[in-house]
This record gives sequence, C-alpha cells and structure tokens, in this order.
Amino acid sequence: MTAAERRMAELLALLIEDFEEKHYPLKAACPVEVLNELMLVNSLKQKDLLDVFGTPSIISEVLRGKRKLTTEHTRRLSRRFHVSPEVFF
Repeated sequence: MTAAERRMAELLALLIEDFEEKHYPLKAACPVEVLNELMLVNSLKQKDLLDVFGTPSIISEVLRGKRKLTTEHTRRLSRRFHVSPEVFF
C-alpha cells in the first residue's frame, strides 16, 4: 500500500465514522444493560457469575437494579469479559 493509499484509507475511515455518529448514534447503556448483554453473548447464566459476585442473591440484586456494582465487581467483570472497566460506568 502506498502512502497516498494509506492516507485515503484513513480519510475514508474518518468519513465513515463521522457518518455513523450522525446517522446511527449509540445510546448510552447502563451497567446492568452492559452486563446483561455480555452474559447473553457469552451464553452465561446468573450462577456462572458466582466467582465475580460471591452469592446468588447479590447477582440477582445487581441484575434487577436493586444493588449497584461495586468497584471490585467492576474490576472482576472487566477481567472476566476482557473489557475496559469504563463500560460499566
């Protein structure tokens, strides 16, 4: 790939990104929505997260929105799913 082709590819990527942001904006997701989606795409059930939360009742309370994620939960979840902790804020 030549230098001109690289610049053209970079420009095209910027234009596509700008178009998508204007026409298909992503709605911010709350931490529980993020967790539910990660569980869905990884085919996990509540019991599969015992190593993160410790007890079934805490998992249930977090998923129902009755309890917030702690810093430790966020750290463990980010490691478990290989995502940035920021996705849970």
